[in-house]
Amino acid sequence: MSKIGKKNITIPKDSSIKVDGPLLTISGPKGTTKLSIDDKIFSSKLDQGTFQLSPLQKKIDKKTSIMWGTYRSLVNNAVRGVTEGHEKILELNGVGFRANLKGEILNLQIGFSHDVNFKIPKEIKITVEKQTVIKISGVDKELVSKIAADIINLKPVEPYKAKGIKERGQYVLRKEGKKK
Repeated sequence: MSKIGKKNITIPKDSSIKVDGPLLTISGPKGTTKLSIDDKIFSSKLDQGTFQLSPLQKKIDKKTSIMWGTYRSLVNNAVRGVTEGHEKILELNGVGFRANLKGEILNLQIGFSHDVNFKIPKEIKITVEKQTVIKISGVDKELVSKIAADIINLKPVEPYKAKGIKERGQYVLRKEGKKK
């Protein structure tokens, strides 16, 4: 039995789930998301304000247990995404490091001889609060995390002076420099 899979998903009042065979349509104030669930392995049950996934088999093997928890987490993240939204906050550390928006392009000055331009997808909203703080928000948790990781990979934090792009709250293990 999957510990995570057994838990019910509470659906907020302003959100709804529509079950159409293997396809789930989750809608809320922030938007709409569609998910596909393997209906040969799992059945879904929708009650008043709760949603539950359960396996069709009586005897649950390890693979089914793993997938049960995974599908439950995906549905829960989609429900949270359409109600509250997901966000990541990135910080730029370094002399002369700054970011600004130019339409659908995020312009980054991150210590190279040229500016780095990052094209923003339509489903994601990026705001630059200060010149050194980037806020990425959207409905899909996977896409928000992927965009944040792509921006971080442009200039990851180096361990000596902690210059680069990092997520807010990320701990950077500092190394000691050369000794004479």
